[in-house]
Amino acid sequence: MWTPTEEEKYGVVICSFRGSVPQGLVLEIGETVQILEKCEGWYRGVSTKKPNVKGIFPANYIHLKKAIVSNRGQYETVVPLEDSIVTEVTATLQEWASLWKQLYVKHKVDLFYKLRHVMNELIDLRRQLLSGHLTQDQVREVKRHITVRLDWGNEHLGLDLVPRKDFEVVDSDQISVSDLYKMHLSSRQSVQQSTSQVDTMRPRHGETCRMPVPHHFFLSLKSFTYNTIGEDTDVFFSLYDMREGKQISERFLVRLNKNGGPRNPEKIERMCALFTDLSSKDMKRDLYIVAHVIRIGRMLLNDSKKGPPHLHYRRPYGCAVLSILDVLQSLTEVKEEKDFVLKVYTCNNESEWSQIHENIIRKSSAKYSAPSASHGLIISLQLLRGDMEQIRRENPMIFNRGLAITRKLGFPDVIMPGDIRNDLYLTLEKGDFERGGKSVQKNIEVTMYVLYADGEILKDCISLGSGEPNRSSYHSFVLYHSNSPRWGEIIKLPIPIDRFRGSHLRFEFRHCSTKDKGEKKLFGFAFSTLMRDDGTTLSDDIHELYVYKCDENSTFNNHALYLGLPCCKEDYNGCPNIPSSLIFQRSTKESFFISTQLSSTKLTQNVDLLALLKWKAFPDRIMDVLGRLRHVSGEEIVKFLQDILDTLFVILDDNTEKYGLLVFQSLVFIINLLRDIKYFHFRPVMDTYIQKHFAGALAYKELIRCLKWYMDCSAELIRQDHIQEAMRALEYLFKFIVQSRILYSRATCGMEEEQFRSSIQELFQSIRFVLSLDSRNSETLLFTQAALLNSFPTIFDELLQMFTVQEVAEFVRGTLGSMPSTVHIGQSMDVVKLQSIARTVDSRLFSFSESRRILLPVVLHHIHLHLRQQKELLICSGILGSIFSIVKTSSLEADVMEEVEMMVESLLDVLLQTLLTIMSKSHAQEAVRGQRCPQCTAEITGEYVSCLLSLLRQMCDTHFQHLLDNFQSKDELKEFLLKIFCVFRNLMKMSVFPRDWMVMRLLTSNIIVTTVQYLSSALHKNFTETDFDFKVWNSYFSLAVLFINQPSLQLEIITSAKRKKILDKYGDMRVMMAYELFSMWQNLGEHKIHFIPGMIGPFLGVTLVPQPEVRNIMIPIFHDMMDWEQRKNGNFKQVEAELIDKLDSMVSEGKGDESYRELFSLLLLEKVEQETWRETGISFVTSVTRLMERLLDYRDCMKGEETENKKIGCTVNLMNFYKSEINKEEMYIRYIHKLCDMHLQAENYTEAAFTLLLYCELLQWEDRPLREFLHYPSQTEWQRKEGLCRKIIHYFNKGKSWEFGIPLCRELACQYESLYDYQSLSWIRKMEASYYDNIMEQQRLEPEFFRVGFYGRKFPFFLRNKEYVCRGHDYERLEAFQQRMLSEFPQAVAMQHPNHPDDAILQCDAQYLQIYAVTPIPDYVDVLQMDRVPDRVKSFYRVNNVRKFRYDRPFHKGPKDKENEFKSLWIERTTLTLTHSLPGISRWFEVERRELVEVSPLENAIQVVENKNQELRSLISQYQHKQVHGNINLLSMCLNGVIDAAVNGGIARYQEAFFDKDYINKHPGDAEKITQLKELMQEQVHVLGVGLAVHEKFVHPEMRPLHKKLIDQFQMMRASLYHEFPGLDKLSPACSGTSTPRGNVLASHSPMSPESIKMTHRHSPMNLMGTGRHSSSSLSSHASSEAGNMVMLGDGSMGDAPEDLYHHMQLAYPNPRYQGSVTNVSVLSSSQASPSSSSLSSTHSAPSQMITSAPSSARDKYRHAREMMLLLPTYRDRPSSAMYPAAILENGQPPNFQRALFQQVVGACKPCSDPNLSVAEKVSSPPYPSLPHKPPVRSGRQQLYAVRQCQQRRVLLE
Repeated sequence: MWTPTEEEKYGVVICSFRGSVPQGLVLEIGETVQILEKCEGWYRGVSTKKPNVKGIFPANYIHLKKAIVSNRGQYETVVPLEDSIVTEVTATLQEWASLWKQLYVKHKVDLFYKLRHVMNELIDLRRQLLSGHLTQDQVREVKRHITVRLDWGNEHLGLDLVPRKDFEVVDSDQISVSDLYKMHLSSRQSVQQSTSQVDTMRPRHGETCRMPVPHHFFLSLKSFTYNTIGEDTDVFFSLYDMREGKQISERFLVRLNKNGGPRNPEKIERMCALFTDLSSKDMKRDLYIVAHVIRIGRMLLNDSKKGPPHLHYRRPYGCAVLSILDVLQSLTEVKEEKDFVLKVYTCNNESEWSQIHENIIRKSSAKYSAPSASHGLIISLQLLRGDMEQIRRENPMIFNRGLAITRKLGFPDVIMPGDIRNDLYLTLEKGDFERGGKSVQKNIEVTMYVLYADGEILKDCISLGSGEPNRSSYHSFVLYHSNSPRWGEIIKLPIPIDRFRGSHLRFEFRHCSTKDKGEKKLFGFAFSTLMRDDGTTLSDDIHELYVYKCDENSTFNNHALYLGLPCCKEDYNGCPNIPSSLIFQRSTKESFFISTQLSSTKLTQNVDLLALLKWKAFPDRIMDVLGRLRHVSGEEIVKFLQDILDTLFVILDDNTEKYGLLVFQSLVFIINLLRDIKYFHFRPVMDTYIQKHFAGALAYKELIRCLKWYMDCSAELIRQDHIQEAMRALEYLFKFIVQSRILYSRATCGMEEEQFRSSIQELFQSIRFVLSLDSRNSETLLFTQAALLNSFPTIFDELLQMFTVQEVAEFVRGTLGSMPSTVHIGQSMDVVKLQSIARTVDSRLFSFSESRRILLPVVLHHIHLHLRQQKELLICSGILGSIFSIVKTSSLEADVMEEVEMMVESLLDVLLQTLLTIMSKSHAQEAVRGQRCPQCTAEITGEYVSCLLSLLRQMCDTHFQHLLDNFQSKDELKEFLLKIFCVFRNLMKMSVFPRDWMVMRLLTSNIIVTTVQYLSSALHKNFTETDFDFKVWNSYFSLAVLFINQPSLQLEIITSAKRKKILDKYGDMRVMMAYELFSMWQNLGEHKIHFIPGMIGPFLGVTLVPQPEVRNIMIPIFHDMMDWEQRKNGNFKQVEAELIDKLDSMVSEGKGDESYRELFSLLLLEKVEQETWRETGISFVTSVTRLMERLLDYRDCMKGEETENKKIGCTVNLMNFYKSEINKEEMYIRYIHKLCDMHLQAENYTEAAFTLLLYCELLQWEDRPLREFLHYPSQTEWQRKEGLCRKIIHYFNKGKSWEFGIPLCRELACQYESLYDYQSLSWIRKMEASYYDNIMEQQRLEPEFFRVGFYGRKFPFFLRNKEYVCRGHDYERLEAFQQRMLSEFPQAVAMQHPNHPDDAILQCDAQYLQIYAVTPIPDYVDVLQMDRVPDRVKSFYRVNNVRKFRYDRPFHKGPKDKENEFKSLWIERTTLTLTHSLPGISRWFEVERRELVEVSPLENAIQVVENKNQELRSLISQYQHKQVHGNINLLSMCLNGVIDAAVNGGIARYQEAFFDKDYINKHPGDAEKITQLKELMQEQVHVLGVGLAVHEKFVHPEMRPLHKKLIDQFQMMRASLYHEFPGLDKLSPACSGTSTPRGNVLASHSPMSPESIKMTHRHSPMNLMGTGRHSSSSLSSHASSEAGNMVMLGDGSMGDAPEDLYHHMQLAYPNPRYQGSVTNVSVLSSSQASPSSSSLSSTHSAPSQMITSAPSSARDKYRHAREMMLLLPTYRDRPSSAMYPAAILENGQPPNFQRALFQQVVGACKPCSDPNLSVAEKVSSPPYPSLPHKPPVRSGRQQLYAVRQCQQRRVLLE
C-alpha cells in the first residue's frame, strides 16, 4: 500500500539503480530525488533532473536529507535544508562535470588539469562544511575559499557570473536593481582578483578610508656554513636603511657554539624572528638585512699567546648583508619561505668595524675581505601581511617555533590603543680615551648597569637582542689597540615604568690586558640619569657624557658620591658650584658618547605636555601652555589622550570666559589629530572617553558659543584655517555638546531645555548662513564651506539623541536647501555638495520614512538639476542607487507609494534623457582626451541603467496611470514613448551588461516587458486612428523585435536545469512579447500598409527564433501583409521581394531550420487557401519554401567542415534557383562571386573564370553609370565589364584553358581598336599570341570523367536522388575519386553494381553512392577529323566543351558459344547528356537525359577495327609530316600491339565468329556489315604496311632487331588472312611469298600522302574518339575504353556480366603473356578474380572491369626478351584502350621495372608521384604520352629518382 511520505521528502542516490523493475526509475549515483510515496522498502518519486518522470526505486539506495516542504500535496516543492553554499557547490560540480570532459576532447589540457584540481578542492571544502566541526571564523574562511573557486571555474568555463553578498547567492527579488548591479561588479572584481592571484579584498562601496596593512619579515637562520672560527659566536640580525644611514629595527640575536649549532640545544630549528610593523613606505626604502658576527674568545683569533685561555672577550669577526629590494619580488610571488645565502666578510681594519656593513653595501672592497668563498649564513625569508592577530591566525606553525618578535625602532604607522610599550634604545656610539702612559693603545671594554635610585642594580633590564633573555649587565665588544673605539651597538633597556624615575645608567671602562694575567683594569666611568628634574625623559639625541677617573680600588657602593656630579654638559650648566675635593675627578681630555631613542606610551620627553598636565602648579602659564599644545607630537598626545582631555575640560570649567576659546582650539586640534590615518584607531578611545569618562556638564554652552562665533566670522575673516579646522572637527564637537547636555540634563532634571534648543537652532542658522555665502570669489570661503559640508552628515546621529526624527530632518532640509543651485557655484563645490547629500542619504536619519518624506524632495531637486546639466553623473548615480536600495528595503511600508510617485515625477524623464546622452556618446566613441575614459562611460551607463530599472520596477499600475495622465499633450506623450523605447532598444543593442551577467540580463528583460505592457495600451489609445504616428509605432515594433531576439532569452542553447529555473521564475518572455506584438499589429488596422515592406525583415527574424509558440503567433502576420499589399497594389511584390532578400541573409546567419520551413509552408498555405488570390499566394509560398530548402542546405554546407565540392555544388544550386525561378538578379550576382571565391580557394581557375563570365555576360559595352556594389567601386558599365574580362582571361590562363580565353582577348581587342586605345590593344594582342604559344608548347593533362549517383533521402536537397558527371582533378583516377567522394560523404554506402537503383533505395533514410568512369563524346568533330591538326589541339577538344558521355556494359544475349563467346557478346551503351557542358561553372553537372542503345557483336567488332585503323593513320600522318621528331616509340608500340595481337590469334577470333557460313546464313541482314568488317581488315593490313615503311625510315639502328621482328610477324599476319582474303596479296605484292628479301619487304610501301592512306571508313564520333589514343591492338576501340570503369567495393556479384568473360578474353589472345592483362581499372575488391577484357572488345565495355588489383608475378607473365620490354607504351594522361597486352599488369598499367626501363630507353615521361594517388595507383598508373617534339624538363630530384629507379630495375632484370 503506497502512502504519502511525511518526513522522507528529499534524498541523494548513493548507488545507481537501473530501473530493472516495472515502473522503475533509472537513477545515477549522486542524483537527487524528491520522494512522494513509500511502500515496504520502496519509494516512489521523481529525479530532480527529470521532474516529469515518476517511478519507483529502492529505499536503501537513497540517503535521506532534511528538507523544507511547501505547498504539500500534488504540486509540493521541496528545498533541502542545508547551507545554501553547499547546495550551490553540489549543483555547480554537476554542471562542471560534463564541461570538464569536453576540455580534454578539445585539447585544452592545461585548463582540464587546473579544473580537476579546483573540483577536488571544492569537494574537500564542501566536506569540511558538512562536517559541522568548524568554528564561525573557520566556516567563513572555508566559504571564502569556496566562492573564489566557484567564481574562478565559472569564469574559465564561460558560465554565468553569480552575484554574492557575504559569500551567499543573492535573491534578485529581495534587493534593488542598483544593488544587484553593484554586487555583479563586486563579484566580477573578486573573480578578476582570484584569476590574477591577488589575495586582497577590494574596499566595500562607501568605505571612506582604508587602514594601511603592515608588513612583516619572517627570518630563520638555517646554518652558519663552513664555520672555521672555532669559537662561540653571536650573530645579530637587524634591518638597515641605507638611504637614511641608520638601523630601523631591534636586533635579533642568535648565539652559536664553536661547531655552528645553537648554544642552547632547545633552540635547534627555532632560530627564527619576526621583524614586525613595516609600513608600505618602509617597503619602498633601500632596506638591507644586516648580520653582524661577534666571536667570543681570545683577543686575537690566531695568536694563542694573547691573553689567558680562561678569559673570553667579545670580539668583532664579520658581517653579511642582503638587499630586500632585490628579493622582494620573489618573496611576494612565492608566499612561502625562500632560502638565501649571505656571504660573510671580515673587516680589514677594526677601527672601521662600525661601518663594515656600509662598506659592503657600497662594495668598497678594499676595506673588507672574504675569509672563504663558501663562508656564509643560510637564512630563509618569508613576507607576511596583515595585523598581528591575522598573522597568528593564518600562520600558527610559525609561532610554535619559539618565534622572537623583533620590533621596529619607534612606533609603527598605526598606533593601537591597547599597545603598551616602554622601551629605551641606547646606542653605544664612540669614546675618546687617553693612552695613560702606555706604549700601545688600550683594549677598551665598556660595562653598563641600570641602577635604581637606591643604588640597586636592576635585574633583567638590558637586552642585547630579541631571541635571548634579558640580563643585568652589558659588556661591549673589544676593539684591539684602539683609544678611540667606534661601537655603534644598540642595546634595548626595557625598564619598568615604576622604576624609570630615579634610575640611572653607569658605564665602566676597563683596559683588557693581553699579558699572562689578562687582567681587566678599571680606569674610568660615566653615568647618565634617565629622567630630568622636570619629569621629562632623556631626549632622543646624542649625548656626550663626562668620563671620571677611577681605579680597581674605587667603590661604587655609595652611588650618591657620583650622582651629585654633572653627567654631561647640560647637567654641568645646571650646577656650576661643584667642589673640587670629590673622590672622582673628571678627565677633561676623555669623552664618551651615547644616543638614546624612547618608544614609550607612558613616558614623555615633551616639556609642554607635562606643563599642561601639571597646569595647577603653574596657573599663570596656562595661556602659554594651551597655545603651545599644537607643537606637541601626535604620538605624545594619543599616549596621554584621556589625561589631556580631562585637563582641558577642567581648565574650561575653571574659567570659561578666559580660557574658553583656547580650550576650544585645543580640542579642535586633538579631534583633527585623530583624523590622521596613523591615529585613526584612537577614535574608539575618544568615543569611549565621551561615553564613560567625560564629565564636563557645562561644556556644551561654551562649545556652542565658540562654534557659532567661528561660523559667524567666516564672512569677514581672510584667513580661515582655524575655522576650517573647526568645521572638520564638527562630528566630535557635537558629540561633546550632546553628551555635555545629557550630563547637565541628568544633573538638573532637564533644566534649560529651551535655551539649549534655541542655541542649536541659532547654530543651524549660522551653518545656513555660511553655506549661503557666495564663494565664487573667495577660495578660502570655498574651503570653509567644503569642510562644513563634509562634516555636516556626521552630526545627525548625535542630534537624534536630543531631537525627534522630524526635527532633525527639518534642520537638514533647511541646511541642504540653503545651498545655492548648481548654476551659481563651481564644479569642485558641486562635488562636495553632492557628496554631502550622498552621506545624508546613507545616514541612519534617511532610513526613517518620516524623514524621507521631508528630505526626499530637496535631494531629488539637487539631483534633477545636476542631471539636467549632465554634471557629476557618477556621484548622482550613487545617490540614486542608495535611495532605491532604501525604498526597496522599505517597500512594504505604505509611504513608499508616495515616495515612488515623487521619484517618477522628478526623475523618470531626466533619467531617460541622461541615458540617451550617455549612450550616444558611448556609441559614437566620443571619449577623447580630457573627457571620461571609455571604462568610465561604461560604468556610468551601467549605473544609470540600473537606476532606471530600479525605478520602473518599483512602479505599479497606479504610478503608470498617473504618469500617463500627467502628460499635457500627445506630443509630450510621444516624446516620452520615443525616449523610453529608444533607451530600451539601446539596452539590447549595446549589451550594457556583460554576457555572463545572466541574472541581471533576465531581470532587465522582465522589467522591460512589464513596462512595455503598461505603455502599449497608451500607444494604441493615443496613436492609432486619426492620430496615427508612424515613428512611435515603428519604434515600438523595433523594440519588440530586438527584445525577442536577445541572446539571453534564447533558452534552447542553455542547459535544461538553467532553463527550468528561468521558466519557473519568469516564464518565456519571448512568448509574452510576441503576444503583445501580435496584438498591437492587429490593432493597427489599415495603417499596417505603412510597415510594408519595412517590418518584413524584423518580423521574419522573430519568426526564425526557435520557439514554436512564437513562430505560430508571428508567421500569420506575413499573410496579413500579403493581404494588405494585395488590397492596395493588386499584388504583393514588395512582400515577396523583401521576404526573399531577408530570408537569404538570415538563414546564412544560422537562423531557421527544417521545422521552420515546414511550419511556414503549413501556416501560410492554410491562410492563403481561403483568399481570392490563392494561386499567386500558393505559388509564392511554395517558391519561398523551396528557397528555404536550398538556403538550409547551403548553410549546412558552409558552417560545417564540408569539402569544397559540396559547398560549390550547393552554391551552384542556389545561384541557379535565384536566376531561373525567382529572378533575383542582385542575389544571383552575389552568389556568382561567392562561387568564384570558392573556386579560387580550391584552385579551380577555369571554373572560377566561367563563373565570373556569368556576371560579365549580364553587362554591356556601354557608358551607363553603375553604383558601388560588393567590392566594385562606382564606375561605368564599360569599365566594370573590361575589368571583369581581364580578370576572367587571367583565370583562364591560370587554369591552362587558353582556348576559352582567346575569344575574350579578341572581344577586348575589338573594343580597344574601336576606341583607338593602341596601348591596351598591343597588350591584349600579345596576350593572345602568348596563349597560342602556350597551347602548342605547354603540356596539359586530359582529365578523367566520373558519373556519380546520389541516392537516398539523407543527401542534401540539391543532390538527393540525382546523378552527376564530374570532371576529375589532374592525375585523379577512379579509385582516388571514389575515395574522395566517400570522405566527403562519410555516412554513404557505395553501391556494388551499375544498375539503376529501385524505389526502396531512393526513398530510404540513408546515403548510397554509385560511381563509375565515363567516356566523353566531343562536340568538335571537324577539328578531330583534320589530319594536320596537332595532337595537342585535338587533345583539348576531346575533353572540353563536352556535354555527352558514354558508358558501355557488355552482356550475353542468347546461348553462349563455348568455342567463341564473341558471337553472343553484346554491348549496352548508355549516353548521358548533362545540363551544361564541362568545364563550366562547376566541376560537375547534373545528368539531364539518358539514352540507352544495344550494340551487336558484329557492330562492336567493326568499331574496334575502325578505331584502330584511324589511330594508325593518325600516327603515320604525324611521322610523315615530321610532327614527331626523333622519338618513334609511339609508332613502334602501336605497330607492335596490332601486329603481335593479330599474329597470336586476335583477328582470327573475329574471323571465326562472323565469317563462318553458319553465322552468315543465320544473319542474312548482316551481309553488308560483314563486308564492311572484311574491308576494314584489308585496310588495316595496308595501313600496317605503310606504317612499317615509315617505321623503316625513322627507326633507330639499335631498334632494328625489333623492326625485323615486326616484319616477320606482319608476314605471318598476312599469311593467316590469305585464305579469307585472296586479293590481299594484290594489295601488298611486295610482302607476298618468301622470295622477297626481308630488307625489301616494305619496298612497295613508300611514304604516302595523307590522302593515299585514307580508305573508305565511317567518320563517326566513335572513330574520332579513338584518334590519337594509341592502343596496342588492331581490334581494340578506345570508344569503349572508359565506360566500364565501375568500381567494386566489396565481394559480391558482378552484375549482369558473364562469369567466364575472363576466358573469352583469353580466347581472343591465347598467348599466355596476355593472361590476366587488364587496363584502366581501379578496383578495391580482393576476394574475386574478375575476368579480363578481350582483345576483340573494349576493356571498358565489360562490367568485369570490376576486378581485383592484386599483382601477379611479372616474370611469370611476360616471356618476351628484354628488347620487347623497351617497346612498352609511353606514359599517358589517360589510357586509350584495353589493349596493352605486352606491357600491362592489373589495371592496364606496366609493372614498375618495365616502366623504369621504358623511361631509360624511350625518353622522358611524366613522373607518377602525385600525392593524390594511392599506392596501387602509383604502382599501376596508366602510361602518359611523351612529348612529340622534346621531352619535358625535369627537376634535379626527378632526374635523380628516375636514374635510381632504372639502376635498380636493371639489376633486377639481369
